[in-house]
Amino acid sequence: MAHAARWWEMRRATNRKPATYTCPLCGKRLLAMTEHALISPEGDTSRRRHAHLECVAAARSRGKLPTQSEWKRAQRGPREGLGARVKRVLGR
Repeated sequence: MAHAARWWEMRRATNRKPATYTCPLCGKRLLAMTEHALISPEGDTSRRRHAHLECVAAARSRGKLPTQSEWKRAQRGPREGLGARVKRVLGR
């Protein structure tokens, strides 16, 4: 599932209804009315999924499930240091 999107929107959630979901990251059941995370690929809430907080934390520590700002930062590459910018601007 983590390969289906470039970035993910995540937030904590708690069910108020007695529904049981399957975590898309581990495939195990997410018990009703427990604290968990809602993850949405590229902010598309129509495709949101319920996941264990621990699974989301583990996936994020492995570099999966990047946020939009993390994905944008990775796309622009490393930033030029201040000293290098000054030298370039001053032509030295």
